[in-house]
Amino acid sequence: MVVHSPAQAQTSQNDSRAIWEKIKGSWNQTKGAIKEQWGKLTDDDLLEIEGRRDQLVGKLQTRYGISRDQAEAQVSSWERKRVREM
Repeated sequence: MVVHSPAQAQTSQNDSRAIWEKIKGSWNQTKGAIKEQWGKLTDDDLLEIEGRRDQLVGKLQTRYGISRDQAEAQVSSWERKRVREM
């Protein structure tokens, strides 16, 4: 288990927010990448998510029957990959 200091956790949250602001700005292009990563998400799911990280996490929990922690981990991993592509 990795333990982060409060400062590291805050930086990570700020980074995530910045990433999701970019994702919202290019949502139409990003939907394809999300659908490719998580094929069980429907077009209606993507309309509901509309660039909101918390909505994506919730939909992953529902569609894949996974815990919130598992969904968060998957989204975090996907975010890191997206940052390299941006």
